[in-house]
Amino acid sequence: MALESKRRLGRGLDALLGAYPAEAGEGGSESGRRTVPIALIARNPRNPRRDFSDAELDELATSLTKHGIVQPIVVRPVTGGVERYEIIAGERRWRAAQRAGLHEAPVTVLDVSDSEALELAIVENVQRTDLNPVEEARGYQALIEEFSYSQGELGQTIGKSRVHVTNTLRLLKLPEAVLEMMEAGSLSAGHGRALLSAPDPAKLAKLVVKKGLSVRETERLTQEPGRPAPTKQGRKSPVRNADIAALEKELSDTLGLKVELKHQGGGAGELCINYATLEQLDAVCRKLKS
Repeated sequence: MALESKRRLGRGLDALLGAYPAEAGEGGSESGRRTVPIALIARNPRNPRRDFSDAELDELATSLTKHGIVQPIVVRPVTGGVERYEIIAGERRWRAAQRAGLHEAPVTVLDVSDSEALELAIVENVQRTDLNPVEEARGYQALIEEFSYSQGELGQTIGKSRVHVTNTLRLLKLPEAVLEMMEAGSLSAGHGRALLSAPDPAKLAKLVVKKGLSVRETERLTQEPGRPAPTKQGRKSPVRNADIAALEKELSDTLGLKVELKHQGGGAGELCINYATLEQLDAVCRKLKS
């Protein structure tokens, strides 16, 4: 991506987050802040966020009725002879404003391209954790397919690691039934990644939801398909060898992460390094490579 495009996107994100008032005339005569009729604003069909809770919209509409729209909706002008605008960020506020019966809304107008508008929509939602894993994955896929991003370039643009982008995109290989469970919040992204290696992801997903299994328990089932599903009853912890426990602590202190060593005798065993974020995984990979 060109340096000029990255700089422009950065200024656009500042405007999205309200960090500075738009400069007069910046980006052309169409740019700036103003108040426009809500009827002139339309949703962006490329918006990665598709799920809007009715309860949240009603709650926000009540607040807007009392206080109005405090944070401007970020839009871009639609080309054509008639004055119209397309939402980049703030569709939830726009929907709630209509429920509240408001006729006008404050907007920040950005003169951006299709790819920049999609970038801004994805980044703004990801930074505010507004997207579920499936929406996030489909947003990434749109940027790659429509605008020829590599996964590395996409990671730099949205402030995520390449590993995170790759793992998020892999979720789209799951059956639609599993994706629907993730969109509904019944399964997490971690569950989805574990289910990718299952012979029948949809069948196992139903079992995971029914029994309320954790990601680790789901991973065990995918690795050992014949193993019965664990129950929520307590499990006895094996007796720990003092030398193994000391080595685990030493490795944990070195890596800054929890380490589990499962020594089975005869020189065989497993070393498990637990990480909470993909950034931590990246750090471990760098240490191993060096």
